[in-house]
Amino acid sequence: MHDHGDPCLTHALSASANCADLHEHGDTTPRASRRGLLRAAGLLGVGAAATAALPAAPATAAMPGAPAAQQARAGSWKPDTRDPRFTLVVMPDTQYLFDEDRGDSRPLDASLRWILEQARDENIVFLSHLGDLTQNGKDDEFAAIGKAFQVLDRAGAAYSVLAGNHDINSGTDDSRGDSAYLRTFGPKRFARARSYGGASPDGYNSYHVFTGGGRQWLVLALDWRPSAAGLAWAQSVLDRHPALPVIVTTHEIAFADDDGEAHLSDFGRQLWDRFIARNDRIFLTLNGHFWPPGRTVLTNDAGHDVNVHITNYQDRYYGGGAMIRLYRFDLARGCVDVETISPFFLGLPAEQRNELAELEVELTGPTNRFSFDVDFATRFGAAPPRPARPARSVLVPGTLAYWRFDQATSGPVSGLIADLSGNGNHLTRADLSGGPDTLTWSDDHHPDQPAHASLRFDGGKKPARGAYLRTADGAPLNAATLERGYTIETFLKLPADFGDAHAWCGVLTRMGTGGDAGKTGDDPSEPAGCLNLSSGAELQWAVFPRNQDRISTNWSHLLPLGRWWHVAVVNDGRHSVMYVDGCPVLRNSSTPAIGLATAGKPWLVGAYHYADIVEQALYGWLGDVRIVGRALRPEQFMIGG
Repeated sequence: MHDHGDPCLTHALSASANCADLHEHGDTTPRASRRGLLRAAGLLGVGAAATAALPAAPATAAMPGAPAAQQARAGSWKPDTRDPRFTLVVMPDTQYLFDEDRGDSRPLDASLRWILEQARDENIVFLSHLGDLTQNGKDDEFAAIGKAFQVLDRAGAAYSVLAGNHDINSGTDDSRGDSAYLRTFGPKRFARARSYGGASPDGYNSYHVFTGGGRQWLVLALDWRPSAAGLAWAQSVLDRHPALPVIVTTHEIAFADDDGEAHLSDFGRQLWDRFIARNDRIFLTLNGHFWPPGRTVLTNDAGHDVNVHITNYQDRYYGGGAMIRLYRFDLARGCVDVETISPFFLGLPAEQRNELAELEVELTGPTNRFSFDVDFATRFGAAPPRPARPARSVLVPGTLAYWRFDQATSGPVSGLIADLSGNGNHLTRADLSGGPDTLTWSDDHHPDQPAHASLRFDGGKKPARGAYLRTADGAPLNAATLERGYTIETFLKLPADFGDAHAWCGVLTRMGTGGDAGKTGDDPSEPAGCLNLSSGAELQWAVFPRNQDRISTNWSHLLPLGRWWHVAVVNDGRHSVMYVDGCPVLRNSSTPAIGLATAGKPWLVGAYHYADIVEQALYGWLGDVRIVGRALRPEQFMIGG
């Protein structure tokens, strides 16, 4: 049975004996568990659980019976680190799957492959295993599970593991020395992992840093029983990373009542008092070890919430089937949505699931499917600004023109603005009226913009006022028809007083009319192509395509004023879609629009013309502008990467 009565911390947070056959509630009284009931009913263990619909397999077996989707080739690990929505995967006790000759690796294989297959759609940034990887801590058990985790290593996935009481001698702390666990999942395994920060000298405690939502997060993976030296090391890690939000993972912190209310165990109370409560950056703790799952919210020494969660499914059918939890962080909404699924049972065809497997596909209820709020910006401060990026980092294949405006931070614009694509589509200034200060350099910029600078346009109409930029006569871009598709991007900010006086002021326009390009439909005096703004700050992409005699348009919603936006128009060779901050807008024409008509005249940046007469210049700020001769995916936009 568990013994939590160790009040003096002789070894800092000392070891205790353990028997996983008992469900503990933080005292020394053994209680009946579902595991005991299942074992008594003859349903626990691979041999007893297997049916004709779910054949048993030894722990070292491959997956010949698994669905094809579960055997898909794993791709590379490349989460979108800027997306405010990302997923942390949590995997608790897998010990019954690696129990001498009684295990079955297929559920774990299925979960790991699902993580890799869904990494892009779920934007999975990290996996935390909560210990008790194996039942007996033997060499052959660790050889089997170590081999299974190689699929993550090959993909470059970011993950952490830690030792549970079944993985090592549970009567020892992290100064125990060598073990099969350490040989399999010690520092040598993670030495080349990009997220790996380091380990304590004993090798049993480690920390990892992943990036999500534009900021870094620290995962502290603590041993079953950290010694005084281990805790001092953990404190030094937090001291060296004072700005990072912290998630503490360890095998035991809390247990839960049958109603799902979590309580600190005796060991957990010591860890809380001596470490967790004192470090305000810790906002979430995760542990396995006990069942049923549960959660609670505790208040730390700084008066802030710490979410304490226990997740463990080894007591359920098929040893929990390598059940995983998805912690879906949503920084835009300030919350974390939690879901619990079994990829193994989920991936089996319905005809291969027996009636017990059907119950394990997904777990619901308030302890397995829930949300909790965290005001990350208030608690931890705004995410650090993204550093500027060099031009070469955004010169994707097919880039036709790339202009950025970081030559200065103030004063009137003059001289040549080079096309950094190397294609010679350079820009020069052209004036309407109003003087040199109608077009100035600025250090204002979109937070995800490669260059930390922009141009401030002070344009108007009646009379035409302002200044703009234009490509030279004969620039290669002037003749481009882009029939195979294109992506046009820029960053835009409109002043708070933008309105009727600035309607249709022009963001990016092709000089030359539809009529000049041989078009007779609609109004042939309109530009051959134009990204424009209505008086209500709606974006309009209005062009004469090569395959139409009329104007094709895409419309955004009304853009709130006084903030930066990223705008993209993507044409795949047949249809155009407008994106605002990487999100597709509603009003995109379904009529095929192939290429762009052209009269071979210059492109204008920050101006609009009608009948080849420039009527006004932009009123607002423009950041980097990029034109690519093919369709890009949103993650390839300049706000990505």
